[in-house]
Amino acid sequence: MKKILVTGAGGFIGHHLVKSLVSKGYWVRGADIKLPQYEASAAHDFLQVDLRMRDNCAIAVKDMDEVYHLAADMGGIGFISGSHAEITLNNTLISAHMIEAARDSSLEKFLFSSSACVYPQHLQLSPDVTPLAEDVAWPAQPEEGYGLEKIYMEKMCQYMTEDWKIPTRSVRFHNVYGPLGTYDGGREKAPAAISRKVVLCPDGGEIEVWGDGLQTRSFMYIDDCVEGLYRLMGADYSAPINLGTDEMISINDLVDIAAEIAGKTITKRHDLTKPQGVRGRNSDNGLIRKVLNWEPTIMIREGLVPTYRWIEEEIAQAHPVRHSVAAE
Repeated sequence: MKKILVTGAGGFIGHHLVKSLVSKGYWVRGADIKLPQYEASAAHDFLQVDLRMRDNCAIAVKDMDEVYHLAADMGGIGFISGSHAEITLNNTLISAHMIEAARDSSLEKFLFSSSACVYPQHLQLSPDVTPLAEDVAWPAQPEEGYGLEKIYMEKMCQYMTEDWKIPTRSVRFHNVYGPLGTYDGGREKAPAAISRKVVLCPDGGEIEVWGDGLQTRSFMYIDDCVEGLYRLMGADYSAPINLGTDEMISINDLVDIAAEIAGKTITKRHDLTKPQGVRGRNSDNGLIRKVLNWEPTIMIREGLVPTYRWIEEEIAQAHPVRHSVAAE
């Protein structure tokens, strides 16, 4: 039986990936500094360890055949725009030590979770952005901190393959969302944050939207993300590749979809002092269609329904009495 390590298994994507791999019949070890927040892990073995430490990475990768390396210090735009030093230091230590552990093992494959934050800032200045193809990442001008570390580690994976003959995969995520994901506390992504605000807002009330709401993104549902990771690990392709939908919508439209799901009339109050990230970002899926003959297919109107309902249920359990105040 093939043995697989999933780092970041206590996080949103890692937790879902562990469940999927176990259901396919693999023996799975999870490793993370924290346990999953909302339900127990399906992993056969779970190491609750700090992967910034070299020895812990060596222990985690021991006897494994494949590694899905998802562990990272990350969050929504508010967190990653205000914690450059912390994020860059933590993620560099985690990934460098995992790569070193992989070199010293008998590993068959190593997948690195990169990000669309690697793409040059000057290509994302308009909401009507040209979809970002993989080959425009260089010359580099990535997002400060988080994006800079990701593009550096993509090159490290390239060097692993060239120098040490370890097959690698580098996957550039585009905004993953779904049930069992963080929805409050400052590290949540836009679909979860907006869903939470709409849940807490009374019908006819208003919610705060960061920026003018015209900024655009594409969003990928967690089931598509997990399926894409599995397919890419099995593909004979090692260069960085986008994993996301190519359905671009504005943040204002995302609010409207959440309000429609809730059956509420919502007014937007835009706060231009809050971080909003790049003005526009969308995935060019030409390469993934060519490599896999597949791409993510779950659009935001479909995927946000179970996401919103799950957040609504979580909030109802935590706060059974709704407050008639505008959500902040």
